[in-house]
Amino acid sequence: MSDEKQELKDRVMAELENVTDPELGVDIVNLGLIYEIQLDEKDNVTVIMTLTSMGCPLAGTIVGDIKKALSELQEIQEIGEVEVDIVFTPPWDKSMMSRYAKLALGVADN
Repeated sequence: MSDEKQELKDRVMAELENVTDPELGVDIVNLGLIYEIQLDEKDNVTVIMTLTSMGCPLAGTIVGDIKKALSELQEIQEIGEVEVDIVFTPPWDKSMMSRYAKLALGVADN
């Protein structure tokens, strides 16, 4: 991957740190919900992510918040279309959270 593509992925990830899980109050990056950022040749973005539970009632809200967070990068034509793929393999667990998220939620760091 080129340095330019990696920098763009890093900018996408930085924007995703502004998206908060409405139930937990911690951003989706620190929660460990983002599995991968894919960029195609036209810089269309696919965010591959999971949720803390399969039955998460706020999945639509989180997807909408992701698209809104990345809309600024779209407006300045750094990225193209945004797609969000929600997967449940591997399943999310608390070990995927950053130290920050664990501290914010009072989860023991095992």
